[in-house]
Amino acid sequence: MAQHITKGEEFEKKAEKKINGWGLFGSKYEDAAELYAKSANQFKLAKSWDRAASVFIKLSNCYLKVDSKHEAASAYIDAANCYKKTSTQGAISCLDKAVNYFLDNGRDTMAAKYCKEIGELYEQEQNIEKSSSYFERAAELFENGGQGATAANQCKLKVAQFSAQREQYQKAIQIYEEIAQQSLNNNLLKYGVRGHLLNAGLCQLCRGDVVAITNSLEKYQDLDPTFSRTREYKFLADLASAIDEEDVAKFSGIAKEFDSISPLDSWKTTLLVKVKEALKAKELEDDDLI
Repeated sequence: MAQHITKGEEFEKKAEKKINGWGLFGSKYEDAAELYAKSANQFKLAKSWDRAASVFIKLSNCYLKVDSKHEAASAYIDAANCYKKTSTQGAISCLDKAVNYFLDNGRDTMAAKYCKEIGELYEQEQNIEKSSSYFERAAELFENGGQGATAANQCKLKVAQFSAQREQYQKAIQIYEEIAQQSLNNNLLKYGVRGHLLNAGLCQLCRGDVVAITNSLEKYQDLDPTFSRTREYKFLADLASAIDEEDVAKFSGIAKEFDSISPLDSWKTTLLVKVKEALKAKELEDDDLI
């Protein structure tokens, strides 16, 4: 370890000497870049992640001096990968800079890839507002880069998930319905349609408008005539009936029965708990009026 640290420091000093010395403007930065790369790799071997990251940033600045933005972006990616070991915010900052340099070079797909990665890092930090923002940006960039629907839709589904968690139900519904419609004509994706429609329906339930829920189920049946024969359709219809009847026990029983056959994930469970709590509150309110 100590040996790698010593070598890393030596290469870093040589790089700085190159920059501060005489020489043709371009060549001295190219020479320094080569030395910084060697320095950073030595620090990586020593598992000195913060020092490696700081040298990769210096390497990026050398590339910027010779107007090589793609290489500058790549150096920031290397810095981010080092910071992931020690500082999520450091990693995010470096990835953000890389995204901007890729965009300057018209590399929308590369920018999208790292916007998605930033979204994932913010998700790990449980900052769903910022995570959602980066997933949304990634989806737009994937579409601009001509990557088709698959990569963009993966990001959009994250946006829908977080929108529902933030009680932005209409936004989530719109995304789930759009993806369901897109997926119908794709042999690989059409089997996911009922899952998207289930998610959209659960968001409708959270809005508490029984008429809207009924109308949505009719719309989903028109969209995909096979949906009305699925367990997901029956589940949503039965839940809507329990809400209309203001029957908390019935609502709980329907959810429990569905979960026993098709286990509900934590996201769906959280939405159902919200609906149930709202139903309980309505029940208590009605009791007080009697």
